[in-house]
Amino acid sequence: MSQTRSIAVTVNGRTYEKTVETRRTLVDFLRVDLGLTGTHIGCEHGACGACTVRVEGEAVRSCLMLAVQANGKSIVTVEGLAQGNALNPLQQAFWEKNGLQCGFCTPGMLMTISEFLEEVPSPTEEEVREALSGNVCRCTGYQAIVDAVLQVAAQARAEKEAV
Repeated sequence: MSQTRSIAVTVNGRTYEKTVETRRTLVDFLRVDLGLTGTHIGCEHGACGACTVRVEGEAVRSCLMLAVQANGKSIVTVEGLAQGNALNPLQQAFWEKNGLQCGFCTPGMLMTISEFLEEVPSPTEEEVREALSGNVCRCTGYQAIVDAVLQVAAQARAEKEAV
């Protein structure tokens, strides 16, 4: 018999109170219980990065975290990046640079790199590649993704200098 526990989480700015099985992963909670299917399930072992979300600002593999561990925390999924109908600059750059081909890895890439750019606002190509080294993409060869990230960093620098 499985045990359950009540949790309260804030996901993309909205608070949810749910009762979950104590063994339910965060990725299953987000996808099944909340209907936020932008977070993808890849390997279910934390190796591919497709399920990356941000918990309290930190990029985490949601397949390795239990929903009960997220109790009381703030979570941002790929759905939370956009500002209404306007894409986040990273999402826009991935679109413009064709860094999303099949799109399966894209949500995890976006969540990983959104944290990275907050920590390293002016990265080198090598730093971007290192930051993305835990996210597997089988379609793009990564160059378009790296180009998109560098474009966003350059745009942010230009905007900062203009002020």
